Amino acid sequence: MYFRRLFVLLSMALTAMIAPAVAEEDAREVVKRIDELYRADTSYAEVEMEIVTRHWQRTLRAVIWTEGKTKTLIRIQSPPKERGVATLRLDRQMWNYLPRANKVIKIPPSMMMSSWMGSDFTNDDLVKEFTLLDDYHFKFANPEDARPGFLYIELKPKKGVPVVWSRIVMAVEKESYLPLWDRYYDEKNRLMRVIHFRDVRRFDGRRIPSVMEVAPQDKEGQKTVLRYLKAEFNRRLPAGIFSLRSLRSGK
Repeated sequence: MYFRRLFVLLSMALTAMIAPAVAEEDAREVVKRIDELYRADTSYAEVEMEIVTRHWQRTLRAVIWTEGKTKTLIRIQSPPKERGVATLRLDRQMWNYLPRANKVIKIPPSMMMSSWMGSDFTNDDLVKEFTLLDDYHFKFANPEDARPGFLYIELKPKKGVPVVWSRIVMAVEKESYLPLWDRYYDEKNRLMRVIHFRDVRRFDGRRIPSVMEVAPQDKEGQKTVLRYLKAEFNRRLPAGIFSLRSLRSGK
């Protein structure tokens, strides 16, 4: 499902600690498996998002519907002040609905890397304007803190692709292919944020990390923790749910 960016991992220079059977696998296929951890033909999820800064803290609850790779609807349930605020993504277009103003706002491409609801997730993170498989090259890596039992992969954007990160390094458990962490670097090769994955749980027959914690490296004491409370996959969704009419109606 969506909150994807759940991510990928391996490397073209595998060390001897990695099993030969894994070394022979095509990196793209491994990436595809991890990229689809939260994906399905359709999905429904209930999540909690805790946003922590040095000066304030708040918690949001939301529901998320997805269909394939191109349709996502997120609607805030609480707190009451933000109830009904919603985000719709159709392919590479995105809209926000503000119920207090009864207004639908289209988000331009230049705003995709902006914060979503004041969190450390960006608009792009939550609605997946791009995919790892389409927009990045992959190669096996061996970071200095590599550990036995894990695979590592470095991602670099393809030429001409409008992404903000100069490279991403990801770690995944060798046996389960479940993600452990993602590290994001800017154009000066500075580590800008880390996403940790933990608390593996089973939802609707799938084992996935139920918690994602985003920690910006340039903002001391700040983090966003996303917790999956419920997730269902390949269930029938209401007709017309991914539409501007549905976005505004709240139904």
